[in-house]
Amino acid sequence: MASTTSILKLFSILFASTAISQIALAGDPDIVSDFSVPLNVTNIDGNFFTFTGFRALIGAPEPTTFKVTKASAAEFPVLLGQSVSYAVLQYPGGTTNPPHTHPRSAELLFLVYGTLEVGFVDTTNKLFTQTLQAGDLFVFPKGLVHYQYNCDETKLALALSAFGSANAGTVSLPNTLFVTGIDDTILAKSFKTDVTTIQALKTGLAPKP
Repeated sequence: MASTTSILKLFSILFASTAISQIALAGDPDIVSDFSVPLNVTNIDGNFFTFTGFRALIGAPEPTTFKVTKASAAEFPVLLGQSVSYAVLQYPGGTTNPPHTHPRSAELLFLVYGTLEVGFVDTTNKLFTQTLQAGDLFVFPKGLVHYQYNCDETKLALALSAFGSANAGTVSLPNTLFVTGIDDTILAKSFKTDVTTIQALKTGLAPKP
């Protein structure tokens, strides 16, 4: 007859497995209505379902640094519960969207014009890369580290990204590692370098006054 301890251990394993499975399947929570309305909104008409934030991009001067303009739940509240969001990405010549992850969604990128070198790293540390031409689509799987680089030093590249979450989240690796206050010694040991190098990286990434 199995002991109480054995039964408890088995129960713990089953519970942990179930919890992990639920986390793996987690996404935006379902809603029980057609759409979600913030408490401070009383008049629902076509305007509530319209996002005009991208109008400012039409005819605007080209940016001098990488720029992303989002239409997520933060900017467009009707997206709450709809499991979708959008972004416009502008890459001046020679700029990058540095390595980052989206913890709550895959990203489907459509290159409108220009060229981009893109890549992501899977959980076996295998790097997948591609050079995209205008009209190409590329998918970055959910939660994996990825990047984009406009290798043309003279021309702007423009891309549109769709996400399967109203709030995909973005974790920038350079900022997360070097701008959040992680101890210099810990970072130096982790990257097998010295504190001086870590401090130089932190200085380079520090927000401009």
